[in-house]
Amino acid sequence: MEYVYSAMVLHSAGKQVDEAGISSILTAAGIEPDETRIKALTACLEGIDIDEAIKEGIAMPTAAAGPAPTAEAPAEEKEEEEEEDDRNEDKEKEEAAAGLGSLF
Repeated sequence: MEYVYSAMVLHSAGKQVDEAGISSILTAAGIEPDETRIKALTACLEGIDIDEAIKEGIAMPTAAAGPAPTAEAPAEEKEEEEEEDDRNEDKEKEEAAAGLGSLF
């Protein structure tokens, strides 16, 4: 997690999120930087709008709940929708973790 946090520190400071910056932060924190993990992180972040990713990450728990069921919907339809929402939420979590999972 310290690799991701160092990237977030650089971003919030308005600095370029690059290998040298991440390595400097980790070294300053007393952590021996692993160049392979740093390269993997910077590759994963390439082309990503970090501000947008943060907004989506914060909004995800509320958006994942889905719309409130209507009073007209029969009980069976509600249960099917909830199961489908749960499957979609699990799939989204797996996809999000797939790219960054190799860093840890």
